[in-house]
Amino acid sequence: QVQLVESGGGLVQPGGSLRLSCAASGFPLGAYAIGWFRQAAGKEREAVSCVTSSEITTYIDSVKGRFTIARDDAKNTVYLQMNSLKPEDTAVYYCATARTLCQYFRAYRVAYWGQGTQVTVSS
Repeated sequence: QVQLVESGGGLVQPGGSLRLSCAASGFPLGAYAIGWFRQAAGKEREAVSCVTSSEITTYIDSVKGRFTIARDDAKNTVYLQMNSLKPEDTAVYYCATARTLCQYFRAYRVAYWGQGTQVTVSS
C-alpha cells in the first residue's frame, strides 16, 4: 500500500522556522522525484520544491534562500526546512511524488499525494 505521511506543520510566528517531513512507503522512492506543493485558502495548488533521485533541486522564486529540501532514500523520507517564514507561506503543504524531472513537477504529473499538513505563519 502506497503511503506518504507528512508531519511537522503547525503555528509559527513570522521569521520563525519549521521542518516538514514526509515518510514514504509502498513504492520505490528512488525511482521518483519527490517534493512539496502548497495550497493557500482560495488559491490554486502550487509546486514549492522538488528533488530528484540524483538530488537535483528546484524551488519557486518566493522561497529561494529560505527553504531547503533534502531526501534520505535510506529512510524513504524527504524533508523541507523552512526558515524566515512569512505570513504568505501559510497554506496546507502536501508531499507528492512523480516520475519526472523537477522542472516538470506539476500537479497533473503527481503519482502519489500525502494527506497534507497545515502551516500557519502568524503573530
